[in-house]
This record gives sequence, C-alpha cells and structure tokens, in this order.
Amino acid sequence: MTLAFPSPEWVSAYGVAINASEGYRAASLEWTHGAVALVVNRQPEIGIADPVGIWLDLDRGVCRAARVVSLSEADQAPFVISGEYTHWKRVIRKELGPIAGIMQRKLALKGSLPIVVRFVKSAEQLVEAATTVPTRFLDE
Repeated sequence: MTLAFPSPEWVSAYGVAINASEGYRAASLEWTHGAVALVVNRQPEIGIADPVGIWLDLDRGVCRAARVVSLSEADQAPFVISGEYTHWKRVIRKELGPIAGIMQRKLALKGSLPIVVRFVKSAEQLVEAATTVPTRFLDE
C-alpha cells in the first residue's frame, strides 16, 4: 500500500523508517540540536490548501516523534526547511540533495546553516529513510 505524501500516515511511516535506519543512527549520534520541521508549501491545485509541517523530534540518532503540524507549530522548531511540493518530491526521489536544495535556494532554511552542513551525512540518511516509505505523490 502506498501512502500519500505528506499525509499523517506517510509521516508516521517516515518516523518508523528513520528509527529503522542504522545509517541514520550512526550519522546522527551527536545531533543534540533539537527538532527539525519540514514544511511543504501550500499548493491548492493538488489538494494542499495550507502549508503542511512535518515535525521530526530528532535526538542522538533517534526520531522520538514524527507528526504533521501546522505552519505556526513548525516555525517553533530550531530548524525549519521549507519548499515547494515539486522540490520535496525531488528530494524524496534522491534527485535533489537537501543541502544542495538549500544552497540553490530551492529549499529555505531557518536555523544555523553551519550546523546543518556539519550534519550532511544525517541529512542524506534522512532522505534514504524517506525512500523506503512506499510513497504516492499527489500530483501524479
């Protein structure tokens, strides 16, 4: 069964996938910088009437929670990465690296870029975990 990105079911499965990832755990043992929120900008034509926040409570290689939140809740995270649906789809398909997306201004970062860059392997492993979730994209 495929899960629609970014539905609550997809986000929940993503949290499970992160915790199942030995690569993520190994790359992120020193991550003590708090939650990361991923924001999918609104795109009403495919059914995203309001921005969707994906809250990842990450700490030392573990995802303590993965849930859908409002934009105002997402903005409370120490790190917020936001972008258009098409860019997130490219990230999940490994066509666009998250750090490259930030550098190319396809994804916007609120938070410390030097910290994010220091954890590039963690970011790559988060993407790898996302690729293991059976995903159905809303615009396909």
